[in-house]
Formats: sequence, structure tokens, C-alpha cells
Amino acid sequence: MPVDPTLTDAELHRRLVYGDETALAEAYAAYGGLVRRVAVRVTRSPAAAEDVAQEVFAQLWSRPYAFDPRRGSLRTWLSMLAHRRAVDWVRSEARHRKDARADDSALHAIPDAGPGPDETVVDRERSLLLHTALAELPQPQREVVHLAYFVGRTYRQAAVELGIPEGTAKTRLRSALRKLAESLADPPDPALERGA
Repeated sequence: MPVDPTLTDAELHRRLVYGDETALAEAYAAYGGLVRRVAVRVTRSPAAAEDVAQEVFAQLWSRPYAFDPRRGSLRTWLSMLAHRRAVDWVRSEARHRKDARADDSALHAIPDAGPGPDETVVDRERSLLLHTALAELPQPQREVVHLAYFVGRTYRQAAVELGIPEGTAKTRLRSALRKLAESLADPPDPALERGA
């Protein structure tokens, strides 16, 4: 019988909160590759991806309470955190490039090139995170979301195609959207919650 990932995440979380270093090692072994892959897709730099992975797992270790296993899986939370950190890195690099171009502007006129490649990367990574969150939905909810948002059906048309009552299709769609919103939401900042 497969291990329930929610229980595993909750147990890892409990151990991290209590400072169990082996829990961090287990989380890194399980999700380190995923975190680096997400980061390298955004940054296009293996070295930057390693830095992002270190930051992500340092945050997991120093602030384990920022992850709430009731709101989603550790896999999704670490993926979103890696994505956010990688996007920050890309934006920082873009600012550095812009500052460097501004310094050179006295010598050369630089035409406005429109949105940079970093914005395209950010959009692509948002799509990747959405599809990762979709993959974690239960199959019945995923089917309704697919028909409604990727095929363009109404919930009534989706109900007919799936052979289920309209109310069931609507409920599955609502539940799926709620789960997606929770999965894709920024984790709460404990400093703000304490009123610091």
C-alpha cells in the first residue's frame, strides 16, 4: 500500500519544527532535484539553481512553520518557493543588466526592446507551477478543470461529457479551483502574522 504523502509531509514538518536534521536531509533527498530543476528552468544557470536550492532548504530549516501541510504538499510548496526565489534572481540579474546598460548609455543609444526574456521565463514557470498543482488534484476534479479551462466547455457541457450531474461537475470545479488557489498562494510570512 502506498504511503500517504500528506502524512509523510506532516511527519517531516513536525520533525523539522523540532530541529531534526535528518528530516532536512530526507526532504533534500526527496525534493532537492525538483527544486534545482525548477530553479534552472527559470534562471537558465546551474550555478544560480544551486544557490536557489540552498536558499530554499535553508528557509525550510530556519522557518519550517512557514510550510503548512494542511494547505498542500511539501513538493508543491518547495516548487513554488524555488520558483519565487529563482524569479527574484532573474529580476535581480535583469536590474544589474539594466544598470550596466544605463552606465553605457552615454556612449551608445539603446533602443527599447520591449519585454525581456526574463518575463517570458516567468510566464513559462507560472504555467509549469499551475500544471504541477493541477497534477496533484484528484482525477475527477482534474477532468472537470481540463474540460472547463483547457477545452472551453461550460460546467454543464463538462457534466454531459463526463456523464455526471451538473451539480457534481460544478462542485468538483469549485473544489478544484479552491485547492489550486491554496496550492498556488504565497506561504504566509510568520513575521507578518506575529505583527512584527
